[in-house]
Formats: sequence, structure tokens, C-alpha cells
Amino acid sequence: MPKCAAITRSGQPCKGFVHPGHTYCPAHDPKRADARKKAASKAGRSKPGSELSEVKGTLRQLADDVLEGKRDRADASVAAQILGVFLRAVEAERKIREQEDFEARLSALEELQEKERRGGYG
Repeated sequence: MPKCAAITRSGQPCKGFVHPGHTYCPAHDPKRADARKKAASKAGRSKPGSELSEVKGTLRQLADDVLEGKRDRADASVAAQILGVFLRAVEAERKIREQEDFEARLSALEELQEKERRGGYG
């Protein structure tokens, strides 16, 4: 099977396989741009990386404050526990987005497979 003509974000050629009559794999096919955009929109609603950075900064500040005697250890401990729960919620959201993206990609592949089964590649 031929390889996809797209170039990935890293600048490398895509290694995806192309169905007969196509130039791009399902992940890069311009005809699927709307479906990919919809899936990316769902995935991009929350930015766990920035949230993680904020929590790390807060935890570092809490630790520094406790060590310098500026904050009560018990209060800092409770705050750290709450932030830990928050991070678990962020991780759960990330897993849900990952699952939704996987389901969208699987659906696209199933759609292509159905088209192929019916004898149409375009």
C-alpha cells in the first residue's frame, strides 16, 4: 500500500497507509478536515499543561511558605490535598478527551472500511 503524502508536525513524512485512489491517509485527508477539526475542538477545550504548571507553582509556593514559617503546616497540607484531587480531575478529563479522539479516529476508519466494502474508494 502506498504511504500518505502529508508531512507531520515534526517535519517527517507521514507513515500512514493510503487507500487506493487517495493521496492521504484518513488522518490527513483534506476531505476529512471538518471531522478532524470537530475532534480537535473537543480535545482542546481544556489545557491540562497550563493547569499543571499553575498547580506546581502553587505547591512550590506552599512548600516554601511552610519552610519559611509563613504558612501553617496543617493549612498547607489541606491545600496540597485539594490540589491533588484537582490534578486527578484534570487527568480524568485528559483521558476522556483522549478516548473521544480515539473514537473519532476509529469512526473515520470504520467509515472508510465501509466505503471500501461497498466498492467505492472516494
